[in-house]
Amino acid sequence: MLQLNNLSLSFGGQDILDDVGFNIHNGERIGLVGRNGSGKTTLFKIITGEIKPDTGIVSLPKNYSIGYLKQHLSFTEMTVLQEACLGLKPEEEDQIWKAEKILLGLGFSEDEFYMSPEAFSGGFQVRLNLAKVLLGEPHLLLLDEPTNYLDIISIRWLTTFLQRWPNELMIITHDRDFMNSISTHTMAIHRKKIKKMEGDTAKLYEQIALEEEIYELTRQKEQKKRDETMEFINRFRAQAARASLVQSRVKSLERMGVKKEMGKIMELGFRFNALDFQAQTIMRTDRISFGYTTEKMLIKNFSIDIGSKDRIGVIGKNGKGKTTLLRLLANELTPMSGEITRHPSYQQGYFGQTNIERLNPNNTIEKELGDVRSDVSYSEVRGTCGAMMFTGDLALKKISVLSGGEKSRVSLGKILLTPTNILLLDEPTNHLDIESCDSMIAALDDFPNAVIIVTHSEMFLHHLANRLIVFTEEGVSVFEGTYQDFLDKVGWEDDIKKPKKEKKTDSRSGNNASKEIKKIRKDLLQKITTVETNIDKEEAAFKAINQKMTDSFGKLTSSEIKNFQIKSHEHQMIIDAGYKELERLIEELDKLDKA
Repeated sequence: MLQLNNLSLSFGGQDILDDVGFNIHNGERIGLVGRNGSGKTTLFKIITGEIKPDTGIVSLPKNYSIGYLKQHLSFTEMTVLQEACLGLKPEEEDQIWKAEKILLGLGFSEDEFYMSPEAFSGGFQVRLNLAKVLLGEPHLLLLDEPTNYLDIISIRWLTTFLQRWPNELMIITHDRDFMNSISTHTMAIHRKKIKKMEGDTAKLYEQIALEEEIYELTRQKEQKKRDETMEFINRFRAQAARASLVQSRVKSLERMGVKKEMGKIMELGFRFNALDFQAQTIMRTDRISFGYTTEKMLIKNFSIDIGSKDRIGVIGKNGKGKTTLLRLLANELTPMSGEITRHPSYQQGYFGQTNIERLNPNNTIEKELGDVRSDVSYSEVRGTCGAMMFTGDLALKKISVLSGGEKSRVSLGKILLTPTNILLLDEPTNHLDIESCDSMIAALDDFPNAVIIVTHSEMFLHHLANRLIVFTEEGVSVFEGTYQDFLDKVGWEDDIKKPKKEKKTDSRSGNNASKEIKKIRKDLLQKITTVETNIDKEEAAFKAINQKMTDSFGKLTSSEIKNFQIKSHEHQMIIDAGYKELERLIEELDKLDKA
């Protein structure tokens, strides 16, 4: 058990943590929540020893290992596979299949195993770091926003992987559904204190809200009693006959103490500046094609009419062209062929992955927002600063000293000041906390015009999208329907189960391996994937049946209960058999690797 006791920490005179403590028990998977700037990443660094608290103790069991996913990137090996294998435990250095399996799950193709890590984008380099951390199988795994650079398929794989994580886990993520599907407990940093409880985020937030409501009612009641006592003291203070009674009330007042009024917590609350638009179609693409090289075309002959009320989710694996399409629609790129036609009244609000790089580092937040429009008033600028949680003197901070999340909020603020009839948003939630993501959904709900959003958040897709632009191995197409319609009618299974290209020989496992061994090994990996997929389906069915039994408690006949029990038992038998088969296949693969 890991223990933290009486921790306090301040930065620059500002309290971050105030005499907090908690325990992490064996097998707990903890979702860590709190508003941006509350100290979540700082707490991780205290646990790893990178930051020393002002007071308090972190107690680790003997030989207790911690794996921490950092954004810092540093590679020493020639290939992605060799770099990933550095994460293997010393006694598992020959089990290269484990590295291959995790790399595939995180979106690397087999051909990419043999490329240099330096050849990849920052997002894929972070994935490689994640693979190394997962391979180490530490006693405690610390993950800080692991989904930021993952596509939906990789997030689904990571979800399943972490649900089976046998040790302790703490995770920071803005994706509420991802967190709730993994964690057994939720822990919040709230008002410089820490509260931990079993259950999901909703349960914890409800408890915090209830406790604060009770605190405030108690404070008001006690304040009323103090006021009444003070009124009595002031009224009879000068009367000698009442001196003992007055003195008694004075002592009572001293014993009572004073409950401080809770300060208001800043929230990201905003509305997009909607520009009236009456026409039916705001933009049209006619057979557009684009590639950064003529050999690798990302988009071929793509056409779509975008309606003035459309809510379009852009989905697909990373690297297929989602961001490129948004840049084409935003007029940042020009198609090689085809045409994009925009309505004469077209006015866009564009949030791209490079937006924060375009901020002037020498500007203050206030000046950066004020430069958006010449006609914007000072009060409107300050109001937008406040909506983006830059109140008072915070609005005078320079862009150069802001964190990535703060710069993202400035970029959003610039969009808020721009009257728009279409929003083009590329992963707008990456640097927001859970509460801010909720505010974003509410603001998009209120926006009456067209929205096109690239997001890996299935919660956003379920909530917003009424059409989809889908990138697959075959190219890009339009799906007419909601995200749930897509899952029901098409789904991700085809992409997940596509046969992989034949892998090159790994120099670490021998350059002279025969084609026959390679084929056997490939078949085994495919069988392992198939068995794991079947186990996932059966476990989901088993969980659904048991949940249905629980929800219907007291309403079922003995015959219905018996049928449920039989079905539950059948699924359990299939699951048990699946795990036995999985063990057999893994043992066979181990023997092949050691041969």
